[in-house]
Amino acid sequence: MSGVLVLDRAQTRAALDPHRVMDAVARALIAVSRGEASAPPRVAARAPGGLLGVMPGYVPGLGLAAKLVSVFVDPAQAGRSSHRGIVALFDPEDGRPLALLDAESLTGIRTAAAATHSALALAVPRPGRIAVLGAGAQARAQLALLALLDPTTPVAVAGRDPRRVSAAAGLHPAAEPASSAETAVRGADVVFCCTGAVRPVIRRDWLAPGTHVSSVGGSHGPEVDPDTVRDALLFTEWPGAHTAVPPAGAHELQDLPEGKTVTLLGSVLAGTHPGRRDETGLTLFKSTGHAALDVAAAHVAHAVAVREGWGTTVDL
Repeated sequence: MSGVLVLDRAQTRAALDPHRVMDAVARALIAVSRGEASAPPRVAARAPGGLLGVMPGYVPGLGLAAKLVSVFVDPAQAGRSSHRGIVALFDPEDGRPLALLDAESLTGIRTAAAATHSALALAVPRPGRIAVLGAGAQARAQLALLALLDPTTPVAVAGRDPRRVSAAAGLHPAAEPASSAETAVRGADVVFCCTGAVRPVIRRDWLAPGTHVSSVGGSHGPEVDPDTVRDALLFTEWPGAHTAVPPAGAHELQDLPEGKTVTLLGSVLAGTHPGRRDETGLTLFKSTGHAALDVAAAHVAHAVAVREGWGTTVDL
């Protein structure tokens, strides 16, 4: 195919086959842990209302891509932000641009895939209840993926807007709205934090022994409280999550105490790190997002779209 394949939002979403994205994201996380991926720390230009981040990456066997994503405060909805942008996929052999994709759809599912892999690898076996905090785009992507992969485990959904919470819970057959974040979290074996928080949305004393927490929000501030970070085994996508300052690194992982280690999730998936030590300790996966995951999802979307004949080819 010559030219650049352009997929709109609906086409991008349709081309992101969840099972294939899960497989590709696992490959990308393992490649990062082995030092095989090339992806510099995210940089951002700041405007009065938000920031524009740039995330290029290369993963052997998956491709070469770059994401431009804007994270802007929504003036109509206090405390909420929007994530919009594009992902450009290139031929890794000759540098030709291959496709332009919707970043919002792609980011939602690749982030949910990484968070789900963290739960599968680090949570106690056969969790009895799951909590999802948030009712925005990322929480909905997480619930939709859980509904596909595990439709029977009960899920409690909590957020600030009851109507949005009810709508999000409707995406999962075993999900119910919770009256508060604390109600959702207490007694849960797995907690997915998918918010735009600027301050922690969970507290250490809400967490039962053995809980796994997956935190993918917190672009503007910490989503997880310091006591949970202190007590949990820590896992991330890439080394810079705790060595780089935000927006590349995680707010929660700055200035960790001496001796506190951070493990790459890909090393657990590859079998080179055991992950959880016992069934009573806490585990925390702190996601900052990583370009290798965008490459993985873009690879899937492009392959599916070409196979199905979707999109518009333009000369760029």
